[in-house]
Amino acid sequence: MSKLVTFDSVKNDGTINLGIGQPSSDLLPLKLIQTATNAFFESAISQDLNYGATAGDDRFRESLATFLTKQYDTPVDPKTLFLSSGNSQALDFVCSNLSKPGDTIFVEEPTYFLAASIFNDNHLNIVGIPTDENGMGIDRLEEELKKTKPTLLYTIPSFHNPGGQTLSAERRKRLVELSKEHGFYIVADEVYQMLNYYETPPKALGTMIDSGTVISLGSFSKILAPGLRLGWIQSSEEIIEKLGHAGVINSGGCPNHFTSLIVKSAMDLGLMDNHIEEIKDSYRAKLEIMEATLQEHFSDTATWYCPRGGYFFWIKMNDETDTVKLKEKAKELQTGFQAGELFSCNNGLKDYIRLSFASYNESDIKDGVTRLRSVFN
Repeated sequence: MSKLVTFDSVKNDGTINLGIGQPSSDLLPLKLIQTATNAFFESAISQDLNYGATAGDDRFRESLATFLTKQYDTPVDPKTLFLSSGNSQALDFVCSNLSKPGDTIFVEEPTYFLAASIFNDNHLNIVGIPTDENGMGIDRLEEELKKTKPTLLYTIPSFHNPGGQTLSAERRKRLVELSKEHGFYIVADEVYQMLNYYETPPKALGTMIDSGTVISLGSFSKILAPGLRLGWIQSSEEIIEKLGHAGVINSGGCPNHFTSLIVKSAMDLGLMDNHIEEIKDSYRAKLEIMEATLQEHFSDTATWYCPRGGYFFWIKMNDETDTVKLKEKAKELQTGFQAGELFSCNNGLKDYIRLSFASYNESDIKDGVTRLRSVFN
């Protein structure tokens, strides 16, 4: 029998794999979930164990709307929210219901590699649009729109994975205008929107759903715990209604109904607000340790943009090193990274690496980056 491999993880053998993009175990709030669960059961009824409403339990959507209204500083209507079982499921769900095989999807170059696999599963034609320090290049997008008509455009507007950059307010506005002019949906992966460690990013694209073309995806994986497998889709009422007619929803009800009621309890008790501030403090310290250690060991061999939020550093090696070829050497030195080619639509970006500061403590981050320097000698 083959041995199962845990998601995005490594053996506990002293390896510090900075390619892993998930929260460290000390940031997973077991006591918070226990408190929220106990509070939920104090008022739970047997019907809470039945199938949930197609778009999500009304009580959950109301609490989520209140939570997002505070986080986004913009009123959110519960009717514009649709419960998902995490961001990946939501992305696949949107693709399968709002596109068909052979359709074109525009993505940023680079883009989140696991999102690309979802697009391939849905047999979409992927076209990459280059990015810079202000996000997707809108001029390049306009040039491509003269040649190609996309059905969807996928973007990670705030604290990009892997690039770390944030789409400017001006570009967000123009992107929405173009979506209306050319008739495509913007699928905004906004899982890092709340993970700002310094200045507040521009307004979430989820606040621009009145355009009728914006579909914002959010997740509790990054702000609470990945194992809950809970997230949301935010869009116009018309799109929300359309998604509610999907066969899988009509057959089984909303995904993860029971967990949503526990998370509702956490939001209602105010536990989420405090937790987000705590993890932001922790991630900020980790980011600054990684930045300082990179400056110490890589300033002469690489360039990078220091992110202002999210999880990731995106690093370009100065000597055009093919980073894929160094993965095995990194394993031998008990460290790791994600090679840039993984994030490319056209087999480019071979001289880049992605590092995450989310999964380890400050001491391990410093040690892992130091080991990486030997990999690139």
